[in-house]
Amino acid sequence: MQEENRQLTAKQILDIAKNTIRAEADEVLALCDRLGDKFVQAVDMMSTCRGRIIVTGMGKSGIVGRKISASLASTGTPSLSLHPAEALHGDLGMVQPDDLVLALSNSGETDEITRLLPTIKKIGVKLISIVGRLESTLAHYSDVVLDASITKEACLLGLAPTSSTTVTLVLGDALTICVYKKKGFKVEDFALFHPAGSLGRQLLKVEDIMRTGQHNPIVNKDTTVKDTLVTITRAHAGAASVVDGEGCLAGFFTDGDFRRAVELYDDVLKQPVHLFMTKNPLSIKPECLAAEALKLIKDKKIDELPVVGSDGRPLGMIDEGDLLGL
Repeated sequence: MQEENRQLTAKQILDIAKNTIRAEADEVLALCDRLGDKFVQAVDMMSTCRGRIIVTGMGKSGIVGRKISASLASTGTPSLSLHPAEALHGDLGMVQPDDLVLALSNSGETDEITRLLPTIKKIGVKLISIVGRLESTLAHYSDVVLDASITKEACLLGLAPTSSTTVTLVLGDALTICVYKKKGFKVEDFALFHPAGSLGRQLLKVEDIMRTGQHNPIVNKDTTVKDTLVTITRAHAGAASVVDGEGCLAGFFTDGDFRRAVELYDDVLKQPVHLFMTKNPLSIKPECLAAEALKLIKDKKIDELPVVGSDGRPLGMIDEGDLLGL
């Protein structure tokens, strides 16, 4: 076999690859014509499920199932992946009456899956299946059956799950997107469930990462420069918001402002901070994306930015260091 592989030309390799892609693409497109009332019913059941979506499948179907489960969970639908063999040895205890089971099997006769079916029915959960054979045992037990049948696998030997797993995966993605759309899942929700991912970080709002409380130094405009510096130091910050008598932002006092003031006056520390603060400073609203704050900081070449509410009062501060990784 190794000798045969060495004889493949670059063109032959590319032809095989392109034929594989075309074969799987054809099967996916054919899936569109089979979508109908059953698919809509499945979306309704999943979007109104009061418990979790339990996704189960064996072998390659199980791998696809784990991806579908992860996609559901990350888009606001509680879900977990259940290995059918482990389920037969006690993990079925994870399944509760308010849950919904989504079972994947190309043949619909996978032994580990079919042995679960009577118990699933006894628990009383609804069952949706994605199968390649509508007359199978799994289909018979299901409340809703989604047809994932294919004409043939893309595998040259016709043995390895290729087109069948791709169709199942695409059908799972279609379910996930329809479910989160019906549930009203928004960009803000996505950020909540992806705090460590690059996409999630880009969707974070200023209010999610701004410094508040003791880490957000605020002084009155008549506060001396010395006391302002003490306040900034205690907050481990690099600047302070300066407010007027009504508590609204009147200015921003930064390290740069202090250095410039020292060059001009000998008794700076005793003077009121409003003499040296930056008046009408740049600011940002708490509901703005953190990525917007980062762009503003970089474009204006500043280190800190006050966060101001709709009433003009400073609510927090955002530092360039808080935005690392965006």
